[in-house]
Amino acid sequence: MDDLEALGAVIRRARKDNRLTQLQLAELAAISERTLRDIEKGRPGVALGAVAGVAAVLGLRVVVI
Repeated sequence: MDDLEALGAVIRRARKDNRLTQLQLAELAAISERTLRDIEKGRPGVALGAVAGVAAVLGLRVVVI
């Protein structure tokens, strides 16, 4: 599993732990549901701002090393 896939898995788990659907989280983060699916699948090319927005809604902190 690469870093993007691992990040996607963390976000997916946090979404489920918060009992949110992909659509609900996407709306809260002001992104499309498609973008959220891409984030959760660890697909490259998703804007860092979108990832940061999702993480903020979920109360996660993203640290880039």
